[in-house]
Amino acid sequence: MGRSKRPLYAVVAADSRSARNGRFIEDLGRYEPLQEPASVSLKTDRVIYWLEQGAQPSETVRSILSREGVLLALHHRRKGTDVAAAETAVAAHRDMTASKARASAKTTTRERRAAALAVEAKTAAERDVAEAKARAEAEAKARAEADEARMQAAAERLRAAEEARREQAEANAGQVVADAGVAEAPSADEAAPEADEEPTA
Repeated sequence: MGRSKRPLYAVVAADSRSARNGRFIEDLGRYEPLQEPASVSLKTDRVIYWLEQGAQPSETVRSILSREGVLLALHHRRKGTDVAAAETAVAAHRDMTASKARASAKTTTRERRAAALAVEAKTAAERDVAEAKARAEAEAKARAEADEARMQAAAERLRAAEEARREQAEANAGQVVADAGVAEAPSADEAAPEADEEPTA
């Protein structure tokens, strides 16, 4: 079944005298080998029925049935094992074979591309975070430097204002001293009559 380069196989119960692609008795499932891991869908109860009727699976079908736990289920049924115990054993077998198949599965081109895109997206996200952090640190540093410059300018203005006040105070003090000296010295008009007075006899 399937198409060119995309095979799909049918698992069937057929008469051994029939041709490989000829008539069959019952369709029992599908096998897709190109999936990673290979995909199998079976009618388990009907497969077990035909095996109990004496059907002999081909080597490929036997390996598929073994991997899917169908032969193990048939073995437990023939032994008369408890149904719950048999189902537990089959489930454990399927889990083990599925994990092995996943571990040995090849990655497809699509999966490799998806993995590469995921790695690239992660790298881009990490780069964006690093750039945002560096940008935030640069902005914080610039703000700190601007604040420091403003504080220094304010301190300079305060020092200049204090210096101007001190100089003004010193100038005012000098003016007061000069004014006081002028007030204590006698005027020229007051000193002249005393000099012009003649002594009386």
